[in-house]
Amino acid sequence: MKILKLAPQPFFINRGTPIDVLLVLRALSQRNDTDVDVIVYPEGEDVELPNVTIYRVPMPINPKGTRPGFSLKKLWIDFFMFFFTWKMVHRNRYDLLHAGEESVYMAMFMKLIYRIPYVYDIDSSNAQQLVEKFSLIKFLAPVFNYFEGRAMRGAIANAPVCIALAELCEKNGSNKTVILHDISQLENPDLPKTGELNREIGSNGLILLYCGNLEHYQGVDLLVESFPYVVEKNNDIQLVIIGGMPEDIAFYQKKVTALGVGGRVHFLGPKPFADLDRYLAEADILVAPRTKGMNTPMKIFPYMHSGKPVLLTKLYTHTQIVTSNEVYLAEPEPELFAGGILELAENPELRERLGRNGRVFVEKDHVYAAHKRRVDELYDWIKKQITDTGLV
Repeated sequence: MKILKLAPQPFFINRGTPIDVLLVLRALSQRNDTDVDVIVYPEGEDVELPNVTIYRVPMPINPKGTRPGFSLKKLWIDFFMFFFTWKMVHRNRYDLLHAGEESVYMAMFMKLIYRIPYVYDIDSSNAQQLVEKFSLIKFLAPVFNYFEGRAMRGAIANAPVCIALAELCEKNGSNKTVILHDISQLENPDLPKTGELNREIGSNGLILLYCGNLEHYQGVDLLVESFPYVVEKNNDIQLVIIGGMPEDIAFYQKKVTALGVGGRVHFLGPKPFADLDRYLAEADILVAPRTKGMNTPMKIFPYMHSGKPVLLTKLYTHTQIVTSNEVYLAEPEPELFAGGILELAENPELRERLGRNGRVFVEKDHVYAAHKRRVDELYDWIKKQITDTGLV
């Protein structure tokens, strides 16, 4: 099959959706029956994979610093991406389009004009994200939900990243749904703690570590607002935050200073993905305080794979896949979330048990071999459907 993958993101950069795109491309590149063209944003590092050709959206000025989620900058790039996609589809005889995020609407248009089926690769609900980010347009939610439902029903198959999104697909009449769960990509989950991070921040205390972007939905506000309650009862814990754009880091630095914990919170900025295993090894507790969204954050899988205890908010974004047997689940309120941090800090046996159980959970079904199996299941089914209908 000749496939056109539409990925409306900077690629490759080390954050959630581009990592998911790379994982799908890696799995497709290892199939003997696929040849993949990919259209991505101008920003990002080049990646070489067999049977995969990357095309960047041509623009008069290459934009930098495209943030996750909806933005006017993203909409501007998508304008150029639409016409470049149309040009590519018109030139080539693709058997299938594999579209992520808002590019599914480009795929719907191409299906209408050229009768090419598409897979909808769903990392998050576009309709939900728009309403959560722009509360003034909440009254338009039924319209957004309608078009999202149309996209799901029109797909030959839907590939959501989590159970909640799969449920949404089924609710909207999905023809075929295969969950492409996120996975851990740690190269060295058994690295020992060396104390290097303690020396870097100038403290011998326990390290509570967050890795990821600092967008509001990630719950960083909850995390820093809970920390004064922690410091009040335990003077031995340091909070380290890795990731974020400069303006986000500056915002949260001011916030932790105003909360009186500036000296106990350390912002290290973005770090190479290749160093993730080393930083996780240096932590004592890992935290993912997400407060919005239905998709499970990718970070929890390398977190658990590291064998360290993981603290999550007790919300469906997490509880759809993990239980209190593998992670510590705390209510998303500052004082209650702080209680979870304190209990883990003061109970090394609990930390050891959760770390051990979390690793077993990930190694069972959230490593690359499991991901490859799921992609193959999806594409074997699609190939049979297309062949049976005479489209290839």
